[in-house]
Amino acid sequence: MIIEAKENTVILKGVKCLDLALTLDCGQAFRWEKEKDGSWSGAAFGKFLNIRKNENGDLILKTTLNDFNTVWSHYFDLDRDYAEICEKLKEDRLVSSTIDEYYGIRILNQEPWEALVSFVISQQNNIKRIKGIIKRLCDTYGEKINNEWHAFPSAEALSRLTVEDFEALGAGYRGKYIKKLADDVASGVINLDEIKKMNLEDAKKALLDIYGVGIKVANCALLFGFQFIECFPVDVWMKRVLAFYPNGLPECFKGYEGIAQQYLFHWARNNLK
Repeated sequence: MIIEAKENTVILKGVKCLDLALTLDCGQAFRWEKEKDGSWSGAAFGKFLNIRKNENGDLILKTTLNDFNTVWSHYFDLDRDYAEICEKLKEDRLVSSTIDEYYGIRILNQEPWEALVSFVISQQNNIKRIKGIIKRLCDTYGEKINNEWHAFPSAEALSRLTVEDFEALGAGYRGKYIKKLADDVASGVINLDEIKKMNLEDAKKALLDIYGVGIKVANCALLFGFQFIECFPVDVWMKRVLAFYPNGLPECFKGYEGIAQQYLFHWARNNLK
């Protein structure tokens, strides 16, 4: 990968295996919007980004070099060799055809707090409604980044709200879960940084101890927010996929189960209706 920096613009040449639409609109993050010019705008870690691919396949990021180095390089997992990982995963026949069809899905390294709250909101919900609730949450209680975008609100900010405040945003019964979670994180009862340092099983147990967090929410948060790339969330789509693996997941998935899951999840949503 070659990095070129101009005034408030970073150009990346030679990035392999990164399809913006497949990665930013696949249900792992909920704050990305496609613009009329085909670019994508979003926010993470209190920073705004507009990103697009040009006709040469170069990635054009409207950001400073400092923000790219401190936020976006890690967010897009640019230090991980996805091309090599995909070749390994393609030892499995089903994943092989799926990667050929949907090449370029990456796991985003999101902030643990944002990912956990987002997937609590995602329970029994669809992507359009999830995005709407999170947008209202950020626009109402997040710190302003620019004229149009706000940061995801901190636990301290959300702890000052009531259950009724969350319900007013459309969170419904999930409001009481978000309120308790915000209170516990803000007070230090729950330490997300410590959970991130645990092994996968201990981290999963810690998340399952949180009020309102079940196995699906825990696994999604672990994969997308705590960087447990070996985590394999299972929902109704993945239950259908697992029927193709009666003897368990293949050996070639080992260590990269979460990446395999994203490809299989996308395939299932498009082929197992």
